[in-house]
Amino acid sequence: MFLFWVVFSGRFDGFHLGLGVISCAIVSWFVSDLSTPDPRPISMFRLWLNFILYFPWLIWQIFLANIHVLLLVLSPNMMDRIDPHIVKIKTRMRDRLALVTFANSITLTPGTITVNVSIYGDLSVHAIDKESAAGLPGEMERRVAGIFGE
Repeated sequence: MFLFWVVFSGRFDGFHLGLGVISCAIVSWFVSDLSTPDPRPISMFRLWLNFILYFPWLIWQIFLANIHVLLLVLSPNMMDRIDPHIVKIKTRMRDRLALVTFANSITLTPGTITVNVSIYGDLSVHAIDKESAAGLPGEMERRVAGIFGE
């Protein structure tokens, strides 16, 4: 926020930089309950650190899923290999942010789309073939649960 303040104000003197720090602190304090609506047993620093460590793994999974879908589409027997279906997943996660992160991670990997998420941990995932659905919930669920301390 402070970086935006400096860029958009165009003033670099002590008075305006001080106002920026004070304004950013007040806004952060007012909206802090919006970003973390429920008290978590895990600190925000650890949450962000875990997410930063999860991100490269997710990028790698997206890359692998892209290669799988590419090979599927370029396969001479593509119509025999494509088997779209809905997979029902029951996850142990209860934290809403963890469920949304898990559902979005599934959707980001090509070949799968999260169709429905319930607050009770039930997900419906559309998969393009059986191989795309084979790893669900699996390692991705374990890693997302680890981010949120579940």
